Amino acid sequence: MSLQRPPFLLYSDGQGNVFEDTSLYAAGRSGHYVDPVPDEDWIELPEGGNLYELPNRRGLGIDVKTGEIRLCDKGWAVAAFVPPAYTGLYIAPFANEEGAQPLPLFCYTTVGYHKGKNYVPAVRIEQDIRQECAGFDQNQVELGIEDLRRQFPQNRIVEHLADNCALTYHCPAARNYFMGRWECPVPTSPACNSNCIGCISMQPQEEPVPSPQFRLDFKPSAGEIVEYVVPHLENAPFPIISFGQGCEGEPLLMWETLREAIVQIRNFTPKGSININTNGSKPAAVEALCKAGLNSIRVSTNSMQPDIYNLYYRPNNYRFEDILESLRVVNRYGGWTSINYFVFPGVTDTEAEYEALREAIRSTGLKMIQWRNFNIDPDWYLQRVGLEEPGDPIGIKNMMEALQEEFPHLKYGYFNPPVERIAGDYEKDFAH
Repeated sequence: MSLQRPPFLLYSDGQGNVFEDTSLYAAGRSGHYVDPVPDEDWIELPEGGNLYELPNRRGLGIDVKTGEIRLCDKGWAVAAFVPPAYTGLYIAPFANEEGAQPLPLFCYTTVGYHKGKNYVPAVRIEQDIRQECAGFDQNQVELGIEDLRRQFPQNRIVEHLADNCALTYHCPAARNYFMGRWECPVPTSPACNSNCIGCISMQPQEEPVPSPQFRLDFKPSAGEIVEYVVPHLENAPFPIISFGQGCEGEPLLMWETLREAIVQIRNFTPKGSININTNGSKPAAVEALCKAGLNSIRVSTNSMQPDIYNLYYRPNNYRFEDILESLRVVNRYGGWTSINYFVFPGVTDTEAEYEALREAIRSTGLKMIQWRNFNIDPDWYLQRVGLEEPGDPIGIKNMMEALQEEFPHLKYGYFNPPVERIAGDYEKDFAH
């Protein structure tokens, strides 16, 4: 999209009002660098996106007269939340002032204003519409909750998905489940063997950043799982069930229960896809699940460099190599393999990370990268993992294009694809 000129920087007055600063163009941040955003990278902020005020932070922009980078002293910095299916290409640049506390666990994409519209540097990485705001009907969600509570009055998972996920946090996956479609979340584990700095469901009390949601606090039985997921697999369009959700710990710690559930599920129905979202820490458990009928795996990572991974995930009793082996295991069984790749412009796209990712793709046979926006305060993250000099960025889009050229089989997206999409026309938009 050509805008003729860059959009203007936005600032907030601290009272919920956002204004444009016509003396500054919006800029983008990669790692510690602040640079102009290429004109072709700007898109209109998609529906479902939001603007955030960044307290005690001054935005950095490009002076429209001199071309120099300077602070906006008119108010607090503003950043954008880019909704699912879109990957942000630049972080909002800002300078911390005294009293600046670490930001909540959201993504902070740079944003600008042009002719009455907000613009962000981002790409639509996924055509699936399953989490678009326009596709949700709250009345239908609530009717679905009433119906499924009646059907499964003693099922603790259904109640958790209703009360905690759909009604309290408006989780898109839970809302889709209660609307009877697509991917059904299956939270199963209250414990975790990672201690992620940016964990969204359990932050230590001494940390300055709170968890944005509460974690599952019980261990479901195989029967509870089977009871509500079999009807979903039987009746939903393009159905998937996924162990491993943001409201739980690590599902592989419950692998015996998951294996029993998968066996029972497949005794009832051959339909749909059984997926696990995981840290990939237990390859032997993954193999047991594959033997039972697991169809796909998505392994989450902030980096394919072991040292950066370990500093963020702080793993208990597993090694970085285990996550690669879990991907190999699923590929050996003919399953679908993805990584949930936390995109941090200026870190994800360094030469060292690019080379590490290339090697991981080659060594595991990885089939898909889900380019996910990293929900974390950029300064806090860089400080916590000790990345004072991440390296020179090559650009997120450049990295995407280079990988696609080298690995033409590799798919890009944001969501776990259903088996129909995997087996047939991958590019078809099944969510419609």
